[in-house]
Amino acid sequence: MSERVTIYTDGGCRGNPGVGGWGAVLMFKDTEKEIYGGEKNTTNNRMEMTAAIKALAALKKPCKIDLYTDSQYLKKGITEWIENWKRRGWKTSGRTPVKNADLWQMLDDATTKHDINWLWVKGHGENPGNEKADALANQAMDEM
Repeated sequence: MSERVTIYTDGGCRGNPGVGGWGAVLMFKDTEKEIYGGEKNTTNNRMEMTAAIKALAALKKPCKIDLYTDSQYLKKGITEWIENWKRRGWKTSGRTPVKNADLWQMLDDATTKHDINWLWVKGHGENPGNEKADALANQAMDEM
């Protein structure tokens, strides 16, 4: 796992639920790859998660990753909450089903072969990588 990749992800929704889009920027050495997509009826949180899932799926081999997100839901979910959810059979501490469990399980699966440093960045805070991922998510929504 010697390759270091930087990834910026973002997701958004027009209406919540509503038309949604996700975008990701993957940077490796001097190469940059942009990916994006959308859904007609989704939520902001689902798009934030989908961006990370799709970005990790785009990698061809195990990598060391700095993954930047402006979603506290995504960052805290994958770094703080997920182990308890799994232990409880995908239930919250209040014993209700975890929202978006399907995507949490996909994300959990996608993380197993990588060494990921999850980093939070302020949305719309003039971070070029985050702004690019946001633009891709908006492009996806425009194309829907």
